[in-house]
Amino acid sequence: MSTTTTPRTARKTSAAKSAPPKPAASISLLGTTALLFEAPGELELASQKRIWALARETQAWPEFRESVPGMNNLMLTFVRPPRSTSALEELEARLHKAWDAAVELPIEGRLIELPVVYGGEGGPHMADVIAHTGLSAEEIVALHSAPTYPVYALGSHPGYCYLGGMDPRIATPRRKVPVLSIPGGAVSIGGAQTGVSASAGPSGWNTIGSTAMSFFDPTQDPPVLLQPGDMIRFRVERIVK
Repeated sequence: MSTTTTPRTARKTSAAKSAPPKPAASISLLGTTALLFEAPGELELASQKRIWALARETQAWPEFRESVPGMNNLMLTFVRPPRSTSALEELEARLHKAWDAAVELPIEGRLIELPVVYGGEGGPHMADVIAHTGLSAEEIVALHSAPTYPVYALGSHPGYCYLGGMDPRIATPRRKVPVLSIPGGAVSIGGAQTGVSASAGPSGWNTIGSTAMSFFDPTQDPPVLLQPGDMIRFRVERIVK
């Protein structure tokens, strides 16, 4: 009597590759007065919302005087510096654990519309952006004014806001030689980001326009117009050539 055998499914001869470990956040000392927590991965809104959540949580920790969100990072100033290496390591471990548990903080901010005059005296570097991108002034303005930009963080100088969401087609490297002074309200591009100067001062970004909106007034409470989670929309007032 002959017998037949049903062929078996071939076994896998190699073990499935394990998923690569997630990149870890980085923590470093800023002198003896503060820590800098840097989130892993690329800068994106989802990660920034977790930074906002971590800032809100750590603001209540007794070790810290202030928690200041930056672009994909968080600066935490000490009430008093940790007294030992072990105390610092314990604090860092708590921060890592808090980051791992952090979920996106859905801040429902305001939408601010900014009228912008593009080019002309208020946009002296429009020609440089044109030369780098190969686009016309009209195309650059259309791409720049299309998104609604979330305010990721405040910094650089009082009232200045770092924005996310600029179209990569108009990304332009920062200037090799910074400008000694640009006026408040200058609308500029620096790398893959855009922003609006809150006051006069030096800048290495490419200024393509200007707005008359005031972003910082020390007589007001709060003195800054915008907060993380607010949104900006640029409205084209006109294009000057």
